Amino acid sequence: MDSTGWHAQRRARKDSERYAAVRRGADGRFQGVEEAMPMPDNGPFVGGFYPPPSPSPGTPPPVPPKSHHTGFFASPLGHPAPNYDGPSTRPHQLEHASSISTSSNLSQLSPVERSRVQRLVRMEPHLQLMVGPLLCYDTMDENGLWHGAALIVTADSGSVYEPYPVLTYQWDPEEQAMPPGEPRAARSFDLGPHPADPHATALSGFPSGPEADYFAGDRKKNPDQTQHVTGQEIYVYAGNGGTFTFWRFLIQLQLGDNELRIKYSINGGMQLCFTVPARNQNMRWAAHSCNGFSAGVNQDEFRGPGFKNGYDPMWIDLLQKHAQEPFHVLVGGGDQLYCDSLTREPEMQDWVTQQKPEGKKNYPLTQEIAQCIDRFFFNHYCSSFRNGAFARANSSIPMLNMCVLTAHNVIKIDGFGSYPEDLQKSPVFSAIGSRGYFFFLLFQCFINPAIDGLDDRRGRHVYNSLILGAPGPYVGVPSHSRLSYLGPNVWILLLDCRAERKKDQVCSPFEYQKVFDCMKNLPPGVEHLIVQVGIPIAYPRLVFLETALDSKFNPLTALGRSGALGLGSFVNKFNAEAELLDDLNDHWTAKAHKKERNWLIQQLQGFAKTKRIRVSFLSGDVHCAAVGELKTLVRGNGRNSKTIEAPPATDFRYMINVVTSAIVNTPPPNGVITMVSTLATKTHRTMHYAETDETMYPLFSHEPDGTSRKNKFIMGRRNWCAAWWDFHTGEMVFDIRVEREKGVGDSVSYPVRTPPPRWLPGS
Repeated sequence: MDSTGWHAQRRARKDSERYAAVRRGADGRFQGVEEAMPMPDNGPFVGGFYPPPSPSPGTPPPVPPKSHHTGFFASPLGHPAPNYDGPSTRPHQLEHASSISTSSNLSQLSPVERSRVQRLVRMEPHLQLMVGPLLCYDTMDENGLWHGAALIVTADSGSVYEPYPVLTYQWDPEEQAMPPGEPRAARSFDLGPHPADPHATALSGFPSGPEADYFAGDRKKNPDQTQHVTGQEIYVYAGNGGTFTFWRFLIQLQLGDNELRIKYSINGGMQLCFTVPARNQNMRWAAHSCNGFSAGVNQDEFRGPGFKNGYDPMWIDLLQKHAQEPFHVLVGGGDQLYCDSLTREPEMQDWVTQQKPEGKKNYPLTQEIAQCIDRFFFNHYCSSFRNGAFARANSSIPMLNMCVLTAHNVIKIDGFGSYPEDLQKSPVFSAIGSRGYFFFLLFQCFINPAIDGLDDRRGRHVYNSLILGAPGPYVGVPSHSRLSYLGPNVWILLLDCRAERKKDQVCSPFEYQKVFDCMKNLPPGVEHLIVQVGIPIAYPRLVFLETALDSKFNPLTALGRSGALGLGSFVNKFNAEAELLDDLNDHWTAKAHKKERNWLIQQLQGFAKTKRIRVSFLSGDVHCAAVGELKTLVRGNGRNSKTIEAPPATDFRYMINVVTSAIVNTPPPNGVITMVSTLATKTHRTMHYAETDETMYPLFSHEPDGTSRKNKFIMGRRNWCAAWWDFHTGEMVFDIRVEREKGVGDSVSYPVRTPPPRWLPGS
C-alpha cells in the first residue's frame, strides 16, 4: 500500500502547485520538465560513481563508514574493498592499489608506453549514447543455448552508423568455475567502469592480474572466443532535439561445464562484463521492486555518508554482493522507475487541474499532449536508466523485467486498470497507460510489438520465454508474460498482471490458459517454480478499510471532495474516490479479485501436486518485507485433540510468498506498519473450503542491530532479495537483505527456505 504519510503528501501537493501555472515560450512550444541530453564524450561519470583513482594526487571522495557486519564498505565505485581502517585511509591505498599505477610507475615508462597506458578507449565508428548498454535475459533452450540481449539508445545527430553498431562479446571456455558453495573473494573494480565515462579507462592497459581483464585495455595476443552481433534498429523516437535510435543486439551463448564471465563492448569501446552459469548449474539471482521515491518524500533522509543521493545505498549493497559472488539474473518485480512527475509536464496542467472528474474523462487527447507523454517517457527512462548504481547493475547483470509492473511504471495512477471503465477509457488516461506500457516493453524488455510481432510460437518471436495473452482492454496490445529457465531445477514465471487488468479482473481466462499450457511442458527435473505476481498474494487483509473507503457515507471522502478541513488529498485527482481505495482495489485480496485469487491458488496447487513441483510466490509493491505462507489445513477431531501439521516438504499446498519491497522507496508510516503487523497475526480462513490455511511467517525476530522485535512478521525497512538453490538440500533459499541503517549501503540477512517437493505422486 503506497502511503507516504501526511507530511509527504503536503510536500507533494506544494510541488504540484508550482507547475500549475505554465507559460509557452516565444516559439509557442513547451519545454519538458525533464529533458535528457546525450551523454557527453568528456562529461561526468554516468552511473553515479567516481572513476578509478588518477595517478595525479588529489583528495578522494568521501566513503561510507565501515560495515560492522561484513567488513566491507561502499567504495566510490560501489564495489567491496577490504576493511576500512579509518578516515586517513584512502580507497586507492587499499587492495586495488597494487593493480592501479601511480605517478612514479608511469614516469618510468617511455612516452609511447605512457600514452598507450592512459589512452581512452573510444567507440569507432563513434556513437553518442543516450542510455545503455542495458542487458536482459530471456531463457536457456534445450540445447544449452543461453538467450539474452543488449540495448543502447543513440542520438542520431552525434553518431555514425556506417556500418551499423556492432556488439562484440568474448569469453574464455577454459575459465574455471568457483567451487560449489564457496564464494570467491571480492576484487576492486570487479564490475568494470561504465562506458559513459571516458576517464574510467585511464591506466587500463597497466594493471596486472585478473582485474586487468575488466578494463577496456584488455587486448590479449591470443583472444578468447569472440562473437560479433550487428545491432537491429527497433524504434526511432523523434523529439524536439532530433531523432534517437534504439539498437537491440541479440546474444546467444553455448553454456559449458564452467561458469563463464562474458566480456562485451560496442563498436570497440569500453568493455563491460556479465556472468552466465554452467549448463547444469542453478542460477544465483537477485530480486527488487519499487526503485524510486513517492512524491513528497525527502530523499536526503536516505542518503548516507559518501552517497550522492538516496537512491544508491541499497543498490550499492546489491552490487557489493554481486562482486563477491556474481548474480546471473536481476529480476525486476515492478516499479523499476517512478513516473509520478508526468503530471508536472506543462502540456498536462490543464487536464490535471480539471476540478470535476467528468472534466478529466471528457478531456480530448490533443497532439501536444500525445507528444508530451512520449517525450516524458523517453527522457525519464533515459535519465533513470543511465544514472546511479541502478545503471551499473543493468549493464552488469542481465535483467528479467516483465509486466508485473504496478502503477508507478506507467504513472502515479496507482492501480492502473483498477479504476472504473469510463475513466480508464477516457482519451488522456488511456493514452498514458498505453504509451507507458509501450515504453515499458521497449526500455525494459527490448520489445517493440510493431517489429517483433504478436506470434509467440517458438521461432516466430525473438524471445523463447514469451507468453502472449489476450489484448489488454486499456493498453492496446496483448499481455506479455514470461516463463524462463533459472536452472535444471528452477524456473520462473513472470505473470503479466497489468496489461489485461480491469476493476474486476487481474488476468483473462485466455492468459491463464496459455500460461498453464506452457507450465505443463516444463522439462523433467524441475522441482521449483517461482511465480512473480507483483502484488502480494498472501498478505494481511485490509478488508475493513476497503469497506469503509468504498462506502458512499464515508464522511472523510465527502470532506475530501469539497476540500474542507484540508482533506483534499484524501481523494485522488482522477475520479474523486478515496486515495487509498485504488491501492486496495489493486490487491489480490480485494473483494473484486478474491475469487480469482483463490482460483489461481487452487490451480497452482493442482499443478504442484500433479507435476511434483514446489510453487513459491515472489512479490513487491507494499514497501515492506514479509513472507506469507499457504499450507494444508489440519482439522482436529475433537475440542481437546491435538492437530499435527504435515511437514512442508510433503505438503503440495505449502507455498511461501516472499515480499521484497522497496529497494529505494520509503516504508509506510509507522502507524500503517503497526496496523498491518497486527493484522499479520491473524490466520485467514478464506480458503478453508479448499483445505488451505494462510498465515504469515515470523521471519523477523530481531532488528538489524540484533535487538529483539515484538513484530516478527513485517519489516518496514528498505530491502532486496538474493535467491539461490541449495545443492546440499534441494531447497530454494530467499535471502531478504534488509537495510541495516538508513542510507549506509549495508544490509542484514534474513533467509527463508522452501523445501523441494517430497510428496508421492498421486498422493
